[in-house]
Amino acid sequence: MDTSEAPADTVASANPRASPAATDHHALPAETIDRHGEDPDFVTALARGLAVLLSLSDKRRHMSIAQVAHLTGIPRAAARRSLHTLAKLGFVAVDDARRFYLRPRVLSFSHAYLSSSPVAVAAQPILDRLGESLHEACSLAMLDGDEIVYVARSTTSRIMSPALNVGRRLPAYCTSIGHVLLAHLPPEDLDAYLARARFHPYTEHTPTTPARVRAIVKAAHDKGYAFASQLMEPRLCTLAVPVRDAGGHYVAGINVIVQGRLMSDAEMAERYLRPMQQAALELGALLLP
Repeated sequence: MDTSEAPADTVASANPRASPAATDHHALPAETIDRHGEDPDFVTALARGLAVLLSLSDKRRHMSIAQVAHLTGIPRAAARRSLHTLAKLGFVAVDDARRFYLRPRVLSFSHAYLSSSPVAVAAQPILDRLGESLHEACSLAMLDGDEIVYVARSTTSRIMSPALNVGRRLPAYCTSIGHVLLAHLPPEDLDAYLARARFHPYTEHTPTTPARVRAIVKAAHDKGYAFASQLMEPRLCTLAVPVRDAGGHYVAGINVIVQGRLMSDAEMAERYLRPMQQAALELGALLLP
């Protein structure tokens, strides 16, 4: 069965490890919108429109109104109006089966951010040199809420997984960059994150309890880097270091990605850690606080 065309409840149950929260990391659920219901300046219609736009992810390329409503928790009539408006504005289109999908115009949002972000702009040549020297894929990501979002990667990257493309959002609890950035949150912020995070077992190696994530984050803090092996995908290992701006604030993380073969923490650290730390220092020196 093509899950992109299946009813929403079928999609959610087709993979025992899959769930809307697990597969659509950038979806904006209705409860997030409802939390702001008492704010007189909060525009609920705009928030719903953005939620609908975000729901049209790469996991479900063509979606019906019912599927969008199910995924977002937004009433069907409101989802229909949002899709109609987005179609009129050129951000989505509809096929012959009345299923909606994204149009290239949505790229204008990411292009505007990436072309104006000091971190992304400054990181690109540094990542390119790092990737060439290591002969591996390298990426830069930032913490955004409870997730990391990839904002740059080396142009020489031979990444086969779409989960590592620029713009992709992943849960912080099962990524090496997430670990090094969580490691430098204020203690009360880390406690709040661990209390609200929903842990999903992507693989048998994924940490799925607050205690386990806390231990991994502490190890990353103590070592100054994080190692992740098969936490999101089989045969995928990453090593990450934090990036601090000129004021000493932790603003991003750089990782090296080894796909298709397994390496140990010690092997990756011995081979990649020093040049990655140098790249992080070089980038951080270019970033004003």
